[in-house]
Amino acid sequence: MKFAKEGYPFIAFFAVITIITFVIGNIWIAFMPSIVTLFMLYFFRDPERKTPEGEGFLISPADGKIILIRDIFESEHLKKDIKQISIFMSPLNVHVNRAPCDGKVKEVKHNKGRFLAAYKDDASLKNENIEMVLETKYGDILVRQVAGYIARRAVCRVKPGDGLKRGERYGIIKFSSRLDVYLPKETAIKVKLGDRVKAGETIIGVIK
Repeated sequence: MKFAKEGYPFIAFFAVITIITFVIGNIWIAFMPSIVTLFMLYFFRDPERKTPEGEGFLISPADGKIILIRDIFESEHLKKDIKQISIFMSPLNVHVNRAPCDGKVKEVKHNKGRFLAAYKDDASLKNENIEMVLETKYGDILVRQVAGYIARRAVCRVKPGDGLKRGERYGIIKFSSRLDVYLPKETAIKVKLGDRVKAGETIIGVIK
């Protein structure tokens, strides 16, 4: 099993605590940190995904549950009518984020903010977040990594000028969180509220 590199410090820390408590204490004292170590291994897992091939497929950038689908005008980056899909990630989901389609990173912006529960509608704009604009053959696509009440750290591994392939890893949000993706208005949405999706695998939209 592969693990996200951002998880190594957490895994190593709790593994060391487990070993120390086992050596100087007893098996019962070491039980709790060993459970936390196992959780860190589980949380930072980074499984391989088989990304669908096909013209016009837009792929989920995150694992989780679809909590919002709407038509809005995005006024800051895209400045046009678009379709927004929001995905809520629980602590049990894989938290590695992937590119929804091929493209070139046009902009990466880190916005400081609050740490509201990620499933709330206003969390997208009020919470700490990282916005990435991807220049694609279909037009610009905006992906926003939103920190939640527990997740207070989002990581974007790319910078302007970098190229991304559909389904390629580009970041991670630590612990429960949310990801918003803003797609061209002509996109045919292929998911509905409540659907469970997988990053790099689930087709969330099709555009021709």
